[in-house]
Parts: sequence; C-alpha cells; structure tokens
Amino acid sequence: MKPNPLLKKLGYSDTDRLVIIHTDDIGMCQASVQAFKDLWSFGTITSGAVMVPCPWFPAVAQMCRENPGMDMGVHATLNSEWENFRWGPVSTRDQLSGLMDAGGYFHQWNEAVLQNAKPEAVDVEVNLQVELALAAGIDVTHVDSHMGTIMSPLFIQSYIQSAASRLLPNMLPRTSAKGIEVIGVSAEELQAYEPIMHQLEEQGIPMLDGFFSMPLEHPSNHIGLAKELLGELPIGISHFIFHPSTDTPELRGICPDWQARVADYNAFMSDDLKKFFEQEDIKLIGYRQIRNAMRS
Repeated sequence: MKPNPLLKKLGYSDTDRLVIIHTDDIGMCQASVQAFKDLWSFGTITSGAVMVPCPWFPAVAQMCRENPGMDMGVHATLNSEWENFRWGPVSTRDQLSGLMDAGGYFHQWNEAVLQNAKPEAVDVEVNLQVELALAAGIDVTHVDSHMGTIMSPLFIQSYIQSAASRLLPNMLPRTSAKGIEVIGVSAEELQAYEPIMHQLEEQGIPMLDGFFSMPLEHPSNHIGLAKELLGELPIGISHFIFHPSTDTPELRGICPDWQARVADYNAFMSDDLKKFFEQEDIKLIGYRQIRNAMRS
C-alpha cells in the first residue's frame, strides 16, 4: 500500500508513526468531562469526542468555550447502551423514525438500530448532532462513531457527509488499515467500501492507518497495556481509543466497567506514561491538525 498522503500534508515523512490519543464518550457523565479536562492539562491526550444527546453535553460545550484550543469532535451517537442511564435522539420523538425503543430512548445495541432506524432519520439525527455542537460554541475538529453503528453500510453515507459537508475529517480507515474491528467495521465491509475509500482519499479526504483501543474488560496494568499497544503502531496515522473517567458515584452507578475507565484515567495521568511518550519515536497529533490540513 502506498504511503498515507496525509503524512506529507502534515509535514511528516512517509515513514513516520503518528497517533491521535483519543478519549471517547465525553459528556456521557460528569466523570468523563473532568477526566478530559485533567488529561488535556496534563498533556497525554490530543483529542476527544462529545456525545451530544447525553446529559453532560452542555458542560462539555462550556469547557470548550473556556478552552478554545481543546480538540473536540462529535461522537455520532445512535445507541444508549446502559441499563439504568439512558438518552435519546435530539432530532425527533417520532417512533416511526425507528431511532427509539419503546421507552423513547435510543436502542441499546447495534443490531436493533440496524433493524429499525430509517436511514433518512439517521441522516437528520447525525447532522443535527454536529450542528448543535457548533451552535454551542465547540470548534468541532472531526466526526467519529459511537459503537461503530453509523459506519454500517446502511448509514455510512450520512456519516461521511455530516463531516465532509462541513470540511471536517471523519474517523475513516484506509483499505490497508490495521485493527479495523476496533471501530466496528468487519473485513468484509471494508472490502465492500474499497472503491469509495480509494475515491475519497484521491479527493483529499483524510484516512487512517491503524486503530487501537484500551480494553474495558479489566482494570489491571493499564500503563503496561497502553505501552504494548502503542508499541504496535504502524507507519502512518493511528487512532488510539480509550475511555478515561474520574471515580465518582455517578460513574459507578452507570457503568459495570467503571473500574477500567478509572484505570484508563490513572494510567494516562501517570508520569511513567508521559515519559514513555517523550522517549518513543511516536508523534502525537490531534484532529485539529488534520482538519486544518484538509481545509488547506
């Protein structure tokens, strides 16, 4: 596979390894907002994405208005996965849209969204999520995907359009990308997408070479796990996903995997990991650089 053309656009060589250290689910709860603020100040993250339909979205918007240099995208959200803490669409309360379960919330899991949501309703929803983030004063840097749902063949056109129409990058894999299963895309789907991905890259749409995610299954040795994953970065530009949160009663009440989220936070607030970034031949970038290169 030829080198990622985005590398030279960003001022790097064809053999450099770049990584976006990306925090997901910002605004899902207060703990995610505080974690982003702390880690941004500490210097071990380069980007994050807000869940616009979630209760703490206004706090994220305020944080970004007060810190305009923060790199914040929109985490295109079509699912509400927790049992006792739910959210729904911002665009409609019409059950005929297929976006909601019987309780009026987003469906919990991908399969239910794929079976019920009308593509035109998804299109309206994701575009409104981006518009609400912009209207709230967030200098949106990109659009990515919560649980991979919107990257389904049914909805991917709306996903790409919601970003490209505003000259924003998406989180999108090159056809040679490593770790695509992390973002909810199967090898078969990527193969089906190959012609359009080539076309988009030729048009200057940014694409990524690798995807990595910190595990949420257990809270042990997250510093070691982060180092191990970062050591596997391919040449090109990778998207590194994790879910840091501070330890709060609200978080414990929402997430069965709360300990792993707190372990993510503690790992990336450690001097050990900060020194690792400084010592390794890894370049940290955010989506703001990619967005600005795309616009130029």
